[in-house]
Amino acid sequence: QVQLVESGGGLVQAGGSLRLSCAASGRTFTMYTAAWFRQGPGKAREFVAGIRLNSGGTQYLDSVKGRFTISRDRNTVYLQMNNLKPEDTAVYFCASSGSIVVQTAAPSYNFWGQGTQVTVSS
Repeated sequence: QVQLVESGGGLVQAGGSLRLSCAASGRTFTMYTAAWFRQGPGKAREFVAGIRLNSGGTQYLDSVKGRFTISRDRNTVYLQMNNLKPEDTAVYFCASSGSIVVQTAAPSYNFWGQGTQVTVSS
């Protein structure tokens, strides 16, 4: 089992920044990729960014490219979010997978955190 705990969400004005953290514990050696997903009110959960934990290779949702950066340090995965927009408002989830390539489909991830709320006001 892998346990994931997110932190860093909050309320921010449009144009502001937040950094989300995802601390992993347990059988972390089974993690090959990690990702951030988000789910806005009345919307499906969507892939935001993913990272290959060994190589550091990344992948992003088109609408966040140039604004969000995913990174990792030991057993923590980060999501730096700059120039936030109201449409970024959502609950953000961290997830991990045993897949060696970044997957964008939520069912590909077998461990999930509890989520952290990000609210961007206009």
